[in-house]
Amino acid sequence: MSQTILSIIKKQFIDYKILAEKAIVQMEDQHLYWKPNATSNSVANIVMHMHGNMVSRWTNFLTEDGEKEWRKREEEFEIAPANRDELLIKWNEGWQCLFDAIEASSSVPLDSIIYIRNQPHTILSAFLRQLAHYPSHIGQIIYLCKMLSDQNWKSLSIPKGGTEEFNKKMFKK
Repeated sequence: MSQTILSIIKKQFIDYKILAEKAIVQMEDQHLYWKPNATSNSVANIVMHMHGNMVSRWTNFLTEDGEKEWRKREEEFEIAPANRDELLIKWNEGWQCLFDAIEASSSVPLDSIIYIRNQPHTILSAFLRQLAHYPSHIGQIIYLCKMLSDQNWKSLSIPKGGTEEFNKKMFKK
């Protein structure tokens, strides 16, 4: 049962990762750094925050607290790599850390306790916690990408006005 649960969790994370990547690829490079106002975040800042969170939470997660002393959370919202390639390296590093943690969990009971900010969580609840956290930021990324791509935006789901056609395709199967 644990393997089934982990494979479902991993599939959900992969789907959200792909969704964000389909949005990011539609953005012009300079838009990755655009903020709607001083208290908001750019796509690059959100990516850096997700990277910092993933690397902190999932590095040695079975033996160390998920909030590492070396993490500089505030900087995640201020500093971003200089270009798209460097940003995507950070993006992929964070996700790889998460996927490695899922793999490492296959040999441990999912009700084992780990710590995040000195608070106990089962491994399963920690994954579910992040399955809520990361998609919230992916939604922010998608919204910014859609807004900044404007007329060039290619829908990631059913485009406006396309529900009837989509449903016809789905129910023909």
